[in-house]
Amino acid sequence: MAVSTHKKVVIQRFDREPLKGFVNPQSYLRLAGLELLSATGVLVEVPYEEVKAVCFVRDFDVSEPADRRVFSSRPKTDGLWVRMRLRDGEVMDGVLPNNLAQWETQGYTFVPPSPSSSNQRVFVPRTAVTEVQILAVVGSPLRARRPRGRPRSEQMGLFE
Repeated sequence: MAVSTHKKVVIQRFDREPLKGFVNPQSYLRLAGLELLSATGVLVEVPYEEVKAVCFVRDFDVSEPADRRVFSSRPKTDGLWVRMRLRDGEVMDGVLPNNLAQWETQGYTFVPPSPSSSNQRVFVPRTAVTEVQILAVVGSPLRARRPRGRPRSEQMGLFE
């Protein structure tokens, strides 16, 4: 059985209705915009200036509640916890990879606050963002590799 390379997305746009369709995650980011295969089978290129967010979803019918755009507590997923302010004033939280080589030049792909909901990943183009704040580094690899110190020789043993 062949695996589909196209993923279900809902493109949220500024001042327009959302678009539902499919994208190829390896090649949907073009120079001028996003390449989307609509649900009716039409190939569309959406300019980055119109795009607010691209939500990779499990199901088209389930919509993300607006109050789940920010984390209610510190995220558990490793990465950079960021808060983005969009052109229309909306605020979104997410966890970006802690590796700059994995970031796209056109925007930011991150894990949303509620990955158990329909939204699995979200892409926000740079043209939609006015401010990005790094709130925390979660699961820093520097902490994991820190060597433990040896006990001092003058310290007495507990069970000796």
